[in-house]
Amino acid sequence: MPEKLAQCIIVCGHYGAGKTNLTVNLALLAAGAGERVTVVDMDIVNPYFRTADHQGLFLDAGIRLIAPVYANTNLDLPVLPPSVSTAIRSGERVFLDVGGDDDGAVVLGGFSSVLGERGYSMLYVVNRCRELEPDPVQEARLLERISRASRLRPTHLVDNTNLMGETTPRLLERSEEYIREVSRLTGVPVLCQAVEQRLAGQLPAKGKLPVTIYVKPPWEER
Repeated sequence: MPEKLAQCIIVCGHYGAGKTNLTVNLALLAAGAGERVTVVDMDIVNPYFRTADHQGLFLDAGIRLIAPVYANTNLDLPVLPPSVSTAIRSGERVFLDVGGDDDGAVVLGGFSSVLGERGYSMLYVVNRCRELEPDPVQEARLLERISRASRLRPTHLVDNTNLMGETTPRLLERSEEYIREVSRLTGVPVLCQAVEQRLAGQLPAKGKLPVTIYVKPPWEER
C-alpha cells in the first residue's frame, strides 16, 4: 500500500477502467499487511463488475463489505446503508468503489462533507485501451465532471491500461505517455501503474503495482 495514501481511499473513473479490480487488490494488500479493512461498494448504477461480487474473497481475508441494500437482487435500488458514514469516520482503512462517470460520482457527493472532515485519497483510474481511440483531453474533461459531481478532487491518477489477456509489456510502456499527458492537463499526479502479476517481472519495478485479475467478464466466469 503506497504510504502517501490516506486511510480512506476513493476509487473512481470511467466505466471499464478497472476500478473494481484495483479496489479488490488494494483491499487485499492492506488486509494482508494486518490492517482492519472495510470495502464500500458504491456502484448503484451498474449491476456488473461490483465489489459486492467478491464477498467470499473478502470474508476469507477478514475484510468487511458494505454494499447497497438490494445489491445482486431483482430489487436493485439506489440505497446505501448508514454504516457508510460510520465506516468513513472509524479511522480504519476504507475503500470506496464508485460507479463510473458522473452518475456514480453524484452518489459519492452525498458523503463529501464527512470525507472532507476525515481526509481522503481519490484515485482516478485510467485505461487507455478502454476506447478504440482514447483522447487525453476527453479523459481530463471526464475527471473534471466527476470532481464537480462528487464535490471532491481526485488526488492521484492510476494507470490501469490493459487488454485483458492480450496485454503486453510494450502496450504498458506506450501507455505512460498517455497518462503523463492526462496528468499535465489535470494537474493530478500519477501514483502508479497497475501491472498484471504475469507481466510484473518484465518491466522496471519502480512505480508499478502488481495486481491479480479478480474481476473477469461473465463469459470467462462461465
